[in-house]
Amino acid sequence: MIFQTTLVKNLMASSQLKLNYKLMKKLFLFLIATSISVASFAQTSWKIDPMHSFVNFSVKHMGISFVDGSFKKFDGTVTASKPDLTDAKISFTVDVNSITTGVDMRDGHLKTDDFFNAEKFPTMKFEGTSFKKLSDNNYELSGKLTIRDITKDVKFAVVYGGTAKDQQGNTKAGFGATTTINRLDYNIKYDPTGAGVAKDVAIKLNLEFVQEK
Repeated sequence: MIFQTTLVKNLMASSQLKLNYKLMKKLFLFLIATSISVASFAQTSWKIDPMHSFVNFSVKHMGISFVDGSFKKFDGTVTASKPDLTDAKISFTVDVNSITTGVDMRDGHLKTDDFFNAEKFPTMKFEGTSFKKLSDNNYELSGKLTIRDITKDVKFAVVYGGTAKDQQGNTKAGFGATTTINRLDYNIKYDPTGAGVAKDVAIKLNLEFVQEK
């Protein structure tokens, strides 16, 4: 009888140990999964994909038509932890010497002190200060834009295109952004009347970012 009682106690203790082990194992796996999820969600970093991104501008000429141009070299990063990107930190730079309007003589003139003075101020910079969701995929991006040696507050109207995976398994995010600036505000004072070259410059960005691994 004593032997049977002891055996039962031992079996019960063994069963309890196995149950505790299973519970601890589940808890351990849950904690690992949670920590991985939190770590991956805590902050994501994105870098510009230059092959699928475009920095364009348009300026009215003589009040009757437009001259379009673009910058071919640029870089940008986005870091965010919230799924709606409202805490996104956005930084962007543009190589002024990469400007092109399709006419070499005009491009050379744009690089002089009449316009950008690319030799003295080779880089345009943008630092985001807020990324506010307005509705659905529409956002307002506020930040500081530096051209030449002048920094001004600007706001971009942004459409978030969403995310997708490419053939290599990289996660991409797409954005379209537009704004209009007055070039005179940035000391680009060639033709200050705006009769030949308009004062307002429309900026259009089509950007694709790749998530860093």
